[in-house]
Amino acid sequence: MIYLSDIRDFLKTVFKAEHYYIGKLDNKQDKSLGVYSLKQSGAPVRAIGDESTYNTISVSLLLHWNNNANETERQARNLFETLYSVKDVEINKHTIYIIELLTPEPVDVGTDDKGVYEQVIEVKFYYERM
Repeated sequence: MIYLSDIRDFLKTVFKAEHYYIGKLDNKQDKSLGVYSLKQSGAPVRAIGDESTYNTISVSLLLHWNNNANETERQARNLFETLYSVKDVEINKHTIYIIELLTPEPVDVGTDDKGVYEQVIEVKFYYERM
């Protein structure tokens, strides 16, 4: 199984932020990347017959960067492109088959109460079951 903390640890290897979080951005520090469960509806995917060979984890990545909209957008697009093009990924001893970006680009969600720009990237990881 892959957990939010595993996704966070993987992101540390492919994207440079000053702070990484799961679940909650404590103190909302600049240049932070948060990993959250993606709220979805519907039933889990289940194979009929043979045992399923893969599972998924869907996450929302919140890039909480700084007071400069341009820098925040550039960092979000950099992360997006990295996830789009990365190859040969393994997370917590699971081979990653597909990294599916669920929006065509990072989503600008405006600023927080301190004027720090934020962007969101929604991602589904398909991984080998063990």
